[in-house]
Amino acid sequence: MIKSVIYFLLKSNNAKEPLLVEISEIEGNIFRLKINEKVPFKPRYEVPDVLIKEPVLLQKDADKLVLTCADEDQQLHVTANPFQIQFVCKGEIVWSTNSNGLLYFEHLQPAFFQGGGIRTVALQENQDDLGLWEEKFGKFSDIKANGPSSIGLDFSLHGFEHVYGIPQHAETLLLKNTSDGDVYRLYNLDVFGYKVHSKMGIYGAVPLLLAHKPGRTAGIFWLNSSETLVEIATKAAMEVLSSRTPETSKQRVLPQTDVRWMSESGIIDTFILMGPQPFDIFKQYAELTGTQALPPLFSLGYHQCRWNYEDEDDVEGVDAGFDMHDIPYDVIWLDIEHTDGKRYFTWNKEKFGNPERMQKQILMKKKRKLVVILDPHIKVDPLYTIYSQAKERGYFVKDRKGKDFEGICWPGLSSYLDFTNPEVREWYADQFAFSAYKGSSEILFAWNDMNEPSVFRGVELTMQKDAVHYGKWEHREVHNLYGFYQQMATAEGLIRRSGGLERPFVLTRSFFAGSQKYGAVWTGDNKAKWQYLKISVPMLLTISMAGISFCGADVGGFIGNPEPELLVRWYQAGALQPFFRGHANMNTKRREPWLFGEENTRIIRNAIKERYSLLPYLYALFYRAHKVAEPVMRPVWVEFPKELETFGIEDEYMLGNALLVYPVTEPKVTAVNVFLPGPQEVMKTIINSFISLFYIPLCFYGIPVMQRGGTVIPLKTSVGKSTELMVDVPYELRVALDTKESAVGELYLDDGHSFQYLHEKKFLLRKFTFHKNVFSSRCADENGQFHTKCVVEQILILGIKKQPSSVTASIHDGKDQAVAFTYDAKISVLTLQKLSLNVGIDWVLHIK
Repeated sequence: MIKSVIYFLLKSNNAKEPLLVEISEIEGNIFRLKINEKVPFKPRYEVPDVLIKEPVLLQKDADKLVLTCADEDQQLHVTANPFQIQFVCKGEIVWSTNSNGLLYFEHLQPAFFQGGGIRTVALQENQDDLGLWEEKFGKFSDIKANGPSSIGLDFSLHGFEHVYGIPQHAETLLLKNTSDGDVYRLYNLDVFGYKVHSKMGIYGAVPLLLAHKPGRTAGIFWLNSSETLVEIATKAAMEVLSSRTPETSKQRVLPQTDVRWMSESGIIDTFILMGPQPFDIFKQYAELTGTQALPPLFSLGYHQCRWNYEDEDDVEGVDAGFDMHDIPYDVIWLDIEHTDGKRYFTWNKEKFGNPERMQKQILMKKKRKLVVILDPHIKVDPLYTIYSQAKERGYFVKDRKGKDFEGICWPGLSSYLDFTNPEVREWYADQFAFSAYKGSSEILFAWNDMNEPSVFRGVELTMQKDAVHYGKWEHREVHNLYGFYQQMATAEGLIRRSGGLERPFVLTRSFFAGSQKYGAVWTGDNKAKWQYLKISVPMLLTISMAGISFCGADVGGFIGNPEPELLVRWYQAGALQPFFRGHANMNTKRREPWLFGEENTRIIRNAIKERYSLLPYLYALFYRAHKVAEPVMRPVWVEFPKELETFGIEDEYMLGNALLVYPVTEPKVTAVNVFLPGPQEVMKTIINSFISLFYIPLCFYGIPVMQRGGTVIPLKTSVGKSTELMVDVPYELRVALDTKESAVGELYLDDGHSFQYLHEKKFLLRKFTFHKNVFSSRCADENGQFHTKCVVEQILILGIKKQPSSVTASIHDGKDQAVAFTYDAKISVLTLQKLSLNVGIDWVLHIK
């Protein structure tokens, strides 16, 4: 809901015509700034479908004003000439817009074509500018029918020197200054084996930037889907502190970060997220673009992928190999070779002649799933039903002359479905029906690859910018949205296939703001090198802060052959990240987890099993991501926002609020220095309690994972072959006490696969509390109704200082029962054993 909005006209330095400025305050401490031509020659592109709802405007005109915000300590100072906005909180400027005067807005112009070239009425006087209307890239030319249309605006963040976000780049967590001319680029591209420590855009783009300092976090969401460049400059700025007498005024030096956004086309549509806390920013961004879809539980298990598993016998052999080596897994994946000549929604008749048997006889029996690849390019072949239907209905992207755009990709000559067209998305979703997708079953899910879109032999391996989409919009306007729309259509297809009952699973390589609503993403074609393991941590943290919690990196590296130590360390890291998939290129040696010797197999098995035992905690984290937009994997500073030492940490991270994880990302490491934040914090392992910087000797067997004092983590006591076979396995609760000898935690339960949690409220949310030697389980959401036979079988309490004399359990409507326990005085751990406490009912444990 909009609280207030102001409109006025202004002229920018380069503008021939006035611009319409619209500033509004949105409920939830968000401001929106829109700038467009007052009377454009033709409409300019405004990004649709990303915002989950459009706020209703309540008009309030002004030319120059001070706007008092909902929080009366906050004011917005707006001037039209010169154009500037300042946001002031308690007398201090937090951010300002156009303070460097970099507002830029190129107006659309009429044009006519003459003799094969482009001529304009507006530019006849300045023939040198005609190069801006038509650019040459080798044999390709990019014609801008209405001339250059770029836009730009600067923001100054006062008092901030730590900024984050704007994925996707293979770069550090902290954004770097770009004064060397090397700017951050947001332009989705197929980059095979991308360079580490590069600001070049790769597969996805989320134009969300976060700034943080002790006491405040702010965000800028630049809603534009064309090619976008971001310049960042942090400097020291002088601030004058006002006084009653000018001669006694004082000065102080504060950091200031200037951020300049530049996009090739569209309008300026920016949301300023005012926090003030990190979790407020995540919630504000989710209010605009939606929260992470709640994934089906199987998709949080381990995924085994390769380009390509050769045939049905190969799939059956790999599946059996996991059982033979006692390694759980949930999903096996098929890459492009499973199709009939790279025709998606088909099967290679020689190698996958009986896909229904493969799914029902091999995978379904063990409650496992299959994921197949579905790329957006469609092989030009009149006998291929998908192609002929799309061709007949006009569903392909067009070239500037109105013919179907054609480019080279895996199948050879291909056309590209225009997913920006709602009718195309509807039709595409229908292709997942069992009657249409022969050989598919309810356990088949989807992988959208190559959807930047990738066009071999194209400029930068992508579609020409003057290709034409639905609504006559050029590709330059919608480029970063293309993969977003394919994933949207794919998710809808899987939901529709089940009659609206089942949650989908869709992995996409290309993504944009809001992609979290439709599934998972990954970091693309990484290499089997240590630096790619190391950079994957800040890459995933950055994607997570941009709203997409379900993210991961290919374990082992997609390109090349990992040495055994690297592969083991990557499994240990991946097991503690949201999306967990091993994947490899067709030119690599086979690398199923049991192919590297008995000792390495044992360590990898343990890492994967630890993942499976941790699934109750992970699932609860995903529920919180879905409900309140908390990232599953988060930078340390998000949990410790007042501690300056945490602001640049990227070699360790928090998994939820309870686990501190330090992946080992370098070879032959025998010890690591783990930073343990918080002077009042306690971090616990089963061995000890740690505070501040701690030196931890390592073995090859594991990596440092510590539980934060004050938390409760639910675990499974044993592991099955797949997640669905673990539904009734009992729970263990691991309780780590803080300095006040208290702890809290949650457990979320539903059926793990359907939308009944949403539509019929069939879920359980339990809250565990330890305080003053009383440990209780209570319902945390009375709306949820879900029945389970599952019980808590064991509870470990870390940090109990004295051996109890007795422990009793009180179950509602029942008698008190004595509880068996053991106590280890050396490590202050109390273990409560042989419990049978149903997780769906209230109970209390008294420790005396």
